[in-house]
Amino acid sequence: MFNQVLTEAINLVNKGQTEEGLNLLENITPTLHDEEKLHLADQYYQWGIVDRAHEMVEELHFLYPEETQVTLFLAELKLDLEKEEEAIDLLNTITNDNESYPQALLLLADLYQMQGLAEVSEQKLKEAKLLLPQEPILDFALGELYFHQGKYKQAIHYFEMLVNEHNTVSGVIIHQRLAECLSANGEFEDALEHYKEAIDIQEDADTLFGYGFTAFQGGFYKTSIQQFLALKEADPYYSSLYLYLAKAYEHEELLQESLETVQEGIKVDEYNKDLFLFGGKVAIKSGQMEEAEQLLRESLAIDPGHIEAAITLSHIFLQDERYDDVIDLINESKRYGEEDPQFEWNLARAYHQKEEYTQALNHYQLAYNFFKEQRDFLQEYGYFLLEEGLREQAKKIFKELLKQDPSNVEYGEILLQLEDEF
Repeated sequence: MFNQVLTEAINLVNKGQTEEGLNLLENITPTLHDEEKLHLADQYYQWGIVDRAHEMVEELHFLYPEETQVTLFLAELKLDLEKEEEAIDLLNTITNDNESYPQALLLLADLYQMQGLAEVSEQKLKEAKLLLPQEPILDFALGELYFHQGKYKQAIHYFEMLVNEHNTVSGVIIHQRLAECLSANGEFEDALEHYKEAIDIQEDADTLFGYGFTAFQGGFYKTSIQQFLALKEADPYYSSLYLYLAKAYEHEELLQESLETVQEGIKVDEYNKDLFLFGGKVAIKSGQMEEAEQLLRESLAIDPGHIEAAITLSHIFLQDERYDDVIDLINESKRYGEEDPQFEWNLARAYHQKEEYTQALNHYQLAYNFFKEQRDFLQEYGYFLLEEGLREQAKKIFKELLKQDPSNVEYGEILLQLEDEF
């Protein structure tokens, strides 16, 4: 039976009369028995007053160095205070013939994992597992270790050993963790089944996002839309959902819903350049070219070096025969240090249409090394060379085209004409 005053003081703190309760505890601590002091240290730890708990337990450890529960508690406190080496030294005093040895191994595994020594951590956990093969906390610890290392197949093995008997371990929903591992391992359908179970246990924003994202990755776009809409209703400021919800709508050919989702997402995250970019692409697909241009310009305003946005916008300009805009846009991207083979091809097209043939030839030549396996490019380049009277260079290009498409009569005829000239 604990000291009545001790119990009253703890109750005062728990009821919110913190200062009064803590002052009373300080006054009575010297009168407490050692067991009561250990109990009080645990209360301090639960309240987050770790320094005071550490001070008390260190005194008790000095008096009772053979009491392994005190040693373990002190090691946990040192771990919280980032005194990792001291904690390791303490835990190593617990020998393998002690009943607390597996618990010491578990704490050592945590410490070594924090230090980035994953292999040592794994070794400690496996040693503990040999001693306590049915202990679920060890399966959980091994699963977590492999999960955070990205070794999803190994993690799946240990979480599957837990999932039928334990909904949660250490605050982690096992179905959710298993779903995350399966999803990361590309097993999307199996992952979705576990996400369903996790949602039944606890529907939170991160679980809903994981569920929706996994469905999206697996091509289950209707399910993805359903989960992202549930997430939007639960937490409309969860900004990551909008891009993938818009993409899921786009996959279902619901272009207007996709574009509306982009606009909603922009209100939540006005600096998301990828959301603007995707919105621009959807607007192009739905024929809303002015909207597309505006969204792509916004993406470039956030990041002037955003290559994909610049290329996409330059295609709009080419289609609209706005060749000066193409040149200005790409040169602006280059001023920010960005380079891309598509820049050279689009510049070549723009200069070609402006009848600035020397510039066009220069950019076609720069693009050639990157697109020499692409028939569309070779054909365009070959005809340009023919127009410019560069017959020898054109001959080389049409040879490559005929090699790619030996049955193409037109390529063969052009090549025959060019060979007859030489």
